[in-house]
This record gives sequence, C-alpha cells and structure tokens, in this order.
Amino acid sequence: MLTAQPKPTCLRPPEILSGAGKHQKLAGKPATLSGFRPSARRSVIRAVISSGDSKAGVETAADKSVGTDKSLPSSSSSGSINVRAVVTVRKKMKEKLTEKIEDQWESFINGIGRGILIQLVSEDIDPVTKSGKTAESFVRGWLPKLSDNPYVVEYGADLTVPQDFGQPGAILVTNFHDKEFFLMEIVVHGFSKGPVFFRADTWIHSRKDNPESRIIFKNQTYLPSETPAGIKDLRREDLLSLRGNGKGERKLHERVYDYDVYNDLGNPDKGEDVARPVLGTEERPYPRRCRTGRPPTKTDPYTESRIEKPNPVYVPRDETFEEVKQSTFSAGRLKAVLHNLIPLMAAALSSSDIPFTNFSDIDKLYNDGVVLKEEEQTEDTKSRIFPEVLNRIFSVGDKLLKYELPAIVKRDRFAWLRDNEFARQNLAGVNPVNIELLKEFPIVSKLDPAIYGPPESAITKELVAKELNGITVEEAIEEKRLFLLDYHDMLLPFIEKMNALPDRKAYASRTIFYYSETGILRPIVIELSLPPTDSSPRNKFVYTHGHDATTNWIWKLAKAHVCSNDAGVHQLVNHWLKTHASMEPYIIATHRQLSSMHPIYKLLHPHMRYTMEINALARQSLINGGGIIEACFSPGKYAMEISSAAYKSMWRFDVEALPADLIRRGMAVEDPTVPGGVKLVIEDYPYAADGLLIWSAIKELVESYVEHYYSEPNSISSDVELQAWWSEIKNKGHHEKRNEPWWPHLSTQDDLSNILTTMIWTASGQHAAINFGQYPFGGYPPNRPTLMRKLIPQEGDPEYEKFLQNPEYTFLTSLPTQLQATKVMAVQDTLSTHSPDEEYINQLHDIQRLSYNDPEVHKLFERFAVKLEEIERIINQRNKNKNLKNRSGAGVPPYELLLPSSPHGVTGRGIPNSISI
Repeated sequence: MLTAQPKPTCLRPPEILSGAGKHQKLAGKPATLSGFRPSARRSVIRAVISSGDSKAGVETAADKSVGTDKSLPSSSSSGSINVRAVVTVRKKMKEKLTEKIEDQWESFINGIGRGILIQLVSEDIDPVTKSGKTAESFVRGWLPKLSDNPYVVEYGADLTVPQDFGQPGAILVTNFHDKEFFLMEIVVHGFSKGPVFFRADTWIHSRKDNPESRIIFKNQTYLPSETPAGIKDLRREDLLSLRGNGKGERKLHERVYDYDVYNDLGNPDKGEDVARPVLGTEERPYPRRCRTGRPPTKTDPYTESRIEKPNPVYVPRDETFEEVKQSTFSAGRLKAVLHNLIPLMAAALSSSDIPFTNFSDIDKLYNDGVVLKEEEQTEDTKSRIFPEVLNRIFSVGDKLLKYELPAIVKRDRFAWLRDNEFARQNLAGVNPVNIELLKEFPIVSKLDPAIYGPPESAITKELVAKELNGITVEEAIEEKRLFLLDYHDMLLPFIEKMNALPDRKAYASRTIFYYSETGILRPIVIELSLPPTDSSPRNKFVYTHGHDATTNWIWKLAKAHVCSNDAGVHQLVNHWLKTHASMEPYIIATHRQLSSMHPIYKLLHPHMRYTMEINALARQSLINGGGIIEACFSPGKYAMEISSAAYKSMWRFDVEALPADLIRRGMAVEDPTVPGGVKLVIEDYPYAADGLLIWSAIKELVESYVEHYYSEPNSISSDVELQAWWSEIKNKGHHEKRNEPWWPHLSTQDDLSNILTTMIWTASGQHAAINFGQYPFGGYPPNRPTLMRKLIPQEGDPEYEKFLQNPEYTFLTSLPTQLQATKVMAVQDTLSTHSPDEEYINQLHDIQRLSYNDPEVHKLFERFAVKLEEIERIINQRNKNKNLKNRSGAGVPPYELLLPSSPHGVTGRGIPNSISI
C-alpha cells in the first residue's frame, strides 16, 4: 500500500493585484512544488491570438518572435526550443449579465497575460534540482477567437525550453482569476515527436480559494512502476491532494474524496418524526458515502446537519452535473413539482388526500391531466400558495400537465390484470432480479421461530399439486418448473412497525410460479404473512387464483400486495443499494488511490460520471427522512433500515456478477460453451439472456485490456496503487463487510478482470435494466402500486361486506392515493429520462479516444463498439421472435431495456456508461 508522506509545498505563483487594468510587478520568487523551480528560461511573449488563425485561435509558435530573458542562465549550451501551448476553456452556456461582464474582464486579463499561469514539467530529471525540468509562462491572448463551438475559447502561451528538456509529462495550472474556470485541454506544439495532449475536463479553482496549483498529466498511461522520474513526485502529490486530511467541512470548489457513514438522512432538529438512525454501523451496516464534514445537529451529535434544497450538497467539484445535464435535471424536477403541486393543492384545500375510486380516475391522469375545480382557482388561492409557480400554471389553462401513457398499458390496457403478465414482469419487467428456482419443499424461514413463529410456510404440497397439471411437486422441482418470489424473511421483521404507520398495511409475501410445458410462467400460490400475535394466532394467509368472482378479486388484491413488496425491494435494495450506494465507494477509492495516469483509472473513468452527484441529490430529497421514498413506498420511515438489513444479510461482491447471481438464484447452470459461461434454466428470460450478451462483451474487453497492461508476472500484485485501491474498497468502502471470506483476491489477471467486469456491469447494464423501465412499468399505479393502504378483507370483517358490494372500490382504495401515485409517477418519469448529454456504453468515450496513444488499445475499444452494435441487432431480432413469448405477442411490449443505444428522453432503452440518474 501507499504510505502517507509529508506533503510537498505546491507552486505558489507571484502575487497579482486584481483591478481595472492594474497589475503589480512579479513580487519575489514563487514557492516550489515538490522541488520544482521556475524554468531557467522564461518566454517574453506578446499577443498570441491571431486574427487570421481559424483553427486554433492562436498563431503557431514558428510564426511568433520569441525573446529570451537573458538575465536567466541557460540550462543548455546547445540552444533552446520555442513551443506553444494552446489552452482550451469552456464558458457557461447560460449566463447572467453580471457573469458576461465578468467573462469579458477575464478575457481581458488573460489577454494581457495575467490570468492563468502554466508550468510545463518534463518527464526527465534536472540534474541540478533532482526534479523534473520546468518551463513556465502566463497564458496570453487578446480578445480570444472562438472555435466552432461558441462556448469554447482558446488561448495561447509561448514557452522556451532547452533542447534537452525531453518530453513534457505534466502541466501545473494556476488560476489568478477570482473564480474558477473549466479547462478542457492543453495541447503543446513544437516538440519533435509532435503535439503533446493534456486532456483535463476539470474545474480549475481560483488561487484565492486554494493557492496550490492544479496538476494536469498528459494523455499517457503509466503503471506506477513505469512513471517517468520527472513526474513521479507529482503523481504522488496529486493523489495526496485528492484524499484530503479527513478534517473540516468541505467547500464546493474542492476535489477531496473521503468516506463517511449515512448519518445525514434524518433531521432530528426538526422533530423526532424525521430523526433517522445512522447507517454504517455494526448493527446497521451500509456502504460508505462521500464525506462532507458538515457539523452535527444540535439535538444529536451522531447525525450530520443537513443542507436542504435548493442548496447544493458537497461532492468533489468534477463530480457535479455539467450544464446540459443540470438543465435537463432541473426541467425534470420542475415537471415533478408541477405534477406534485396540483394534487398537493387539492389535498390542502380539501383537507384530505383523495383515493382513486374508479379506473376512470386513473385514466384521467393520461387523457385529461389534473384539473382544479373552478371555485378553487381564485385570486386568493393564487396569492396564498406558491404564487410564482401558480401564475405559470394557470397561464396554460384549466388542463394542466398530463402524464404520458406508460408502455405497460399503451398496447394493451388490461394486460396488467392477467396472471401471465404478472409473472412475465418477473422475467422482463423493471425488477427481474428476485425470482429464483424453488429447490426444495416445504419452504422454510431462516428467522428466529421464538419471535416469528413456526418457520414452515403455510403453502402445502397438496395446494401446489392442484396447480401442476397432473405432475407431482417432486417431479416439478426435479424438472425445474417451480419458481419463487420470496420477500418473507426480508420484510417480516418490519411488518408490525410498517403497519403502525398511518394508511400503510403490508404483509411479508411469498409467491410460487409454475413454468408450463408451453413456456408460460404463471403464479399459482401466494402466501401473505403477518407477525404472530397472542390475539391473532392466524398470521399466514394463502391464496390461489380460483374461478369464482370473489376469489378472483381477492387474488387481484393478493397480487397487488406482492407487487407493492416488489416495488419497495426493487427501489431500496436492487436499485438504490446494489447499484447507486455500492458504486460510490468504488468511485471514491478510484480517485484516492489510482492516478489519472493509471490504466485502470482510465478504464473506469467513464463509468463513474455523475454518480456521486445523483447520490447526493437522492440523500437530499429521495431517501431522506420524510422524502419521496418514505412518503410513497410501503416501508415509510423504515425504508432505509430495510435497505441496511438487506445489505447485511444478502449483499456480497462476488455474486454481484451477473452469471454468479443467476447461478445463486438457480436461474442458470454453469456452461462454458455459451456467452457468460452459464445456461439459463428458462431460455425465454429476457433480462438474463440480453444481460449475458452485454456482460460477455464487457468481460471480453476488460480481459484484453488487463492482459495488455499486466502481461508481466507479478505485475498486478506489485502494483502499489492497484493493491491500495482494492484494499480500501474492502476495508473502508464496505467497512462492516471487510472481514468476509468471499471477497476476491487480487493477484492474477483473472482476479482483476472479474472485479472490473463486475463494477462496469453494475454501473452500466445492471443499472439500466432496473432503472429505465420505472415509468414504463410503474407509471400505471395498479400495475406496480408502491404501497397498500388496506389488508385483504377476511370473512367476518366489517370491510368484507363492503368488498362484496363494490370490489373495484375496495381494490382501488387499497392502492396509493392520487397524491401519492402522482408523486411517484413524477419521480419515476424523471428517473427514467435520458439526458441529452448522456454517454452510452456503445460510444467511444473521450478518455478512450484521446488518452491512449497505443493503437492496440484503440482496437480493443473499437472491437467492443462493434460487438455492441451486433448485440443490438440480436436483441431486436429476439423481440421479433414469436417463440419468445415474454418479449413478443399480442400487446406484449418488446424487451428493450438492455439495448445499448437510445435517444434522450423516456425511451425504456439504452445503457449509459454510468449511474447518471
């Protein structure tokens, strides 16, 4: 592992007095960075922006007269080389007038050469300083010429270096402006081997915020042991700066990656009802999040004080949304606000939330939008509640925003009612990762029988046998025809607390499916359980679909309770915990322990984009105490505790790999002759079949990549950065799991390939499969209710007679209210939306296109892109195959969630590189 070393002093460039055209002379010598000193030769540069150069916005170095400061000693008796750096900066797209004026001032300061200082550092050691040779210059340029992109500006800087300078390996950038700027890249022209590229894509902080210069390495990949001597110290120092010291509150301009527990979900200062326990303890284990260092709350020293919307939560500066993404997300949030506001107003004005009472109420959400009564649209109303937003709303008339018709009912509005569709969604829906093979009978709980009663399920062998078309239960198990959706043990410990919440009623559920000889999966038995009590010894209820009217309606209610459990587990466990939360420690460790020059950093970089920012936003308004998830899903205030319990009992890195997960659930068996190395038990399992194609393509790329960079024996075990990275993921990122025996070792090519493939799959294919179908499947409340408000009426209950008189009313009033449903629909719509700047897995990312000067590596990524194009064709062909009934047929939506490409918007397809929404 890397050991902490004393931090060298960073370059502190000369003081400059900001003011209207005024500047001081350079005062004194700059402090040194890791022993680096200002170059022995400094260019005397005049204006470098040429009015006639349309390509770079600067004249070429050969065309400029470059003087030499003769008072400085020459570092080479054989002469010098004049080189030019072209510095590309991106401006804001949307600017206020004051910001535009500031931009013009910054351009002026840059033009006179007092805004940005760059210091070129050689890969070669200076024999005198024992550090990399250096040359420095201020960036200059008068009224910079725009490139083809109106938001991109290019400046130039001329430098003189000795002929024995060698190849540049790093550039130190110091920003003398009062505010940060976004540096896209620096290209240095004039060296004998051609232009040298320094891809940055980073925010450069103002020297007023932090006097240390930023280190930008050239687009070259180096293992730690291969790092050129001249930039070895810089490599170490850059990593130290990213780790921070673990103290103090982080500032928004900083780039410090550190770990913390989930102690920021509650707000006990606001009251006990929004206080939440800390996640990330031995009792409640959880992956780590990014540390912000905010002070504790006044009432609980263990809870971190919260930053509420619209104020931003700290994430390292380069992890924040870019402007296009921010605009899209803001538009999505606005849409959610408008969707939420209308029923919220109606609820406030009528003093009660309104349930759906007939299916027409639901249809109106798509056909008419939500309409307020005439008497509610008064001037008094407008002035009392959110006046600015209301004025905008009322300006569009009575019919306000409408919801798009979700895919699940667009082709067949009654599909959700059918048993085969209920079953199909376990294989091709938004949560196809919980169904498992039923391997033995009876089904037995692992919970403590002293607390939760007899462990045996109430589903008997005789009851199952009635549904098996003449074969025995033993034969069905042997032939792998029985499958199980089991949320019993996960939920039963929380059911009593959940049911004590207002308008929440839930069971722990088990559902058995039968896979027929004709290839149709159908549910045959549902068990719904409550915790046993002395007053109610009967706590397990078993339902079958039946054939009479009463049994049919009760069966619909039982399925709705199963769907509600499925929606909660999907959101809290499979979606949030297993992708978003688990990925964050990988990202933190990658920045802390792998240099941006490291080949594994470059491989993972596209798969980390935006994840920390979207997670911070989720902690702020989705998974927090009183947030959307608690308000609209069955577990309520216990939602994140359930997520923690699931992490404790079932999360393990080695089975997050798709093939391993399928084998664990009994949905596949090992078979090295097929893609992914496993053969599916149900061939027509769209998520798994398409997922294995994506998994195999990722694995093939990763294996070739690892083999390319780690061909030498022991090269993996001797890579100090890589070993520190993996150690930190286990010991800090997943601290409560650090001693588990199932963590993979990291010593061979296979070890590293499997680890990286699992991470990339989690960030790309796995997240896409369980995220972008949220609105297409969940946007119709009866198909996937996120909570239930009533238990199923039993004979003898007062509600039973009402149920017999109007079963539709009982069913609909058991679902979420109109306010709850529209909130969820708005959030699902936002979470299912691809941003216009989305980067998809089948596109060659900038870091892959620009950061490798090795043609062999380029070929690997090109082959990967071609492979994904072929996979897209295969998936489209599968969706037209009439024999694959889970993805084709009358009214059946095709399975497109794992198609690699997508336009932006809510498309129900497309695999982004990263968890970006």
